[in-house]
Amino acid sequence: MVFRRFSQRDSMQINADKSACIDLRTSAGTTIIAKQFQLLPMALIKDIYSPQFYKNFTASLSQVLPSLDSKKFIREVFNNDFDGMEWKDRMKHTTRVLHTVMPADFPKAAKLIRKLIVQLRKDNAGDDALAYIFLPDYIETYGLEHLQVSVEAFEFITQFISCEFAVRPFILKYGQSMMDEMVKWSVHESYKVRRLASEGSRPRLPWAMALPELKKDPSPVLPILENLKNDPSESVRRSVANNLNDIAKDHPSVVIAIAKKWKGVTKETDAVIKHGARTLLKQGNPDVLRHYGLTGKDILLSGFDILTPKVKTGASLDFVFTITNDTRKARIIRLEYGIYYQKSKGHLARKVYKISERSFGAGEKCTIHKKQSFRIITTRKFHTGLHRLSIIVNGEEKGTKDFILT
Repeated sequence: MVFRRFSQRDSMQINADKSACIDLRTSAGTTIIAKQFQLLPMALIKDIYSPQFYKNFTASLSQVLPSLDSKKFIREVFNNDFDGMEWKDRMKHTTRVLHTVMPADFPKAAKLIRKLIVQLRKDNAGDDALAYIFLPDYIETYGLEHLQVSVEAFEFITQFISCEFAVRPFILKYGQSMMDEMVKWSVHESYKVRRLASEGSRPRLPWAMALPELKKDPSPVLPILENLKNDPSESVRRSVANNLNDIAKDHPSVVIAIAKKWKGVTKETDAVIKHGARTLLKQGNPDVLRHYGLTGKDILLSGFDILTPKVKTGASLDFVFTITNDTRKARIIRLEYGIYYQKSKGHLARKVYKISERSFGAGEKCTIHKKQSFRIITTRKFHTGLHRLSIIVNGEEKGTKDFILT
């Protein structure tokens, strides 16, 4: 299955020639995963809420809600404002329209949603389809006063469509009581429920409601991560790593302590820690560099040159350098480069990009030729003027050179 990553804009266009699997996450890794589906040429994400989608959905809904007036439901969906709505607005609108036909009693509505999911599967709706994210949103919107009923609903629904956004208001409202439920999820038989325990409790889950208490004190999350550190599911382990990376941004010492504790448990756990410490490695945190035995001593930088000292916006920075392991034994060398971008207020801010991390033999020399695109994208605004490039070896800046963006 191929994942394509999109920016936060609801209007991001999708290449219709390919069956896309959408990961509505940040650059670090993942949140809601939509199954493969075909869209019309240059379609918008919001267009997953199409007439055909609602026709199919009401056909399934009517099987569990015989009193449903399908034509009226669809008319309510396609009101005068629908065309102007972006993806999230359409999703929330669908939640509200669904609420008008569901039982007023929330526990009864939650039971009906379970029956609906069973029917959707019978009707080949498939799992992890982004369009159905209004089902967890229904629980978030109307179930906040019903903790236990909602917990049971999330446990079931997340096996159909992920609930990691929807659980967060419950963490805010119920605190440790909700975290205790999530600890139970971390040992659930379904990997999707186990993943929800980790992903839903991430202190800095992109695009999600903030969890300030977990940013201040991540200790309630740690039992979940402990249970999942060697999970058989790669998607669960990836979530654990992303959770650790979130924690590292506010509490680096906590993650370094976990790294020492988990070191060598299994190769999978070692990979979780390495990915979870990626921000600390990019920052050149001395403790994490020591943990991995990374030092810039006796590693030589030579031939460092910027081949395009003036770069036009839309073109690429072109540079070259040589690294030599100036010792008589093999060693791990982590190579990165930093771009000091010109910011709107006139200062430079560094962003680090990884090149490689591998073993260099005794005396081994390697020449690297790289390009960094300055193509205009929606997620970064470029400011012309002075920029800087640095070469980073095992967390240590070995050399810097300036260039101009025009």
